[in-house]
Amino acid sequence: MGAGPGVASGIHDDWLEEACMGHGLSAEVQALVYAAAKSWDDEVRAEALLAEAAQRAPDHAAVLIARYRFYFYRNRLDDALLVACDCLAKAASDIRAPLDWRAVEPSHANFDSYGVLPRFYLFALKGYAYLNMRLGNLGEGAQALDKLEHLDPTDRLNGSVLRGVLDRMGRDDDD
Repeated sequence: MGAGPGVASGIHDDWLEEACMGHGLSAEVQALVYAAAKSWDDEVRAEALLAEAAQRAPDHAAVLIARYRFYFYRNRLDDALLVACDCLAKAASDIRAPLDWRAVEPSHANFDSYGVLPRFYLFALKGYAYLNMRLGNLGEGAQALDKLEHLDPTDRLNGSVLRGVLDRMGRDDDD
C-alpha cells in the first residue's frame, strides 16, 4: 500500500503534529494517534488504533483530522467524506453555527481571521467540497464550493483552485 505524505520517508512526527492540533487530548488518545501514524504500513492496525482513538475522543479535532487524513491518503474517499462531515459538524458546533453548512453565513464567525476554529470550519468545508467532486457528486461539491467562496471571499484557502478544477471537469483537453 502507498504511504501518506511524509510517512514514506519516515517522518511520522510531521503528520502527527499537524493532526494533533488543539488542546485537551488525553495522553492515552494521543498515544493511539501516534501509534497509528507509526503503523502507516499496516493499514489494518493503523485503522484499528484510530477507531479506538475515535471511540475515546469522538469529537476531538485532532482525532477527526487524523482519521480524515488516514482515509484520504489511503484513497478511501467515501470514508474520508464521512469524516469530513463529522469535521464540519464539530466545527459548526464549536463556532455555534448551524449544523447545515448551507445555512452558515459570514456573521456566524470571523472567517477573515486566522483563528483556529473558523479556519478549521473552512478547511472542513473545502475538504467536503473536494471529496464530493472526486466522488462524482459534482452538484454537491459545487454548492459546497460556492459556500466556501461566500465565507472566504478573499480566497485565503485557495478555493479558486478547486473552482478551476470544477470548471475544467468534463471538458476535452483541447477546449
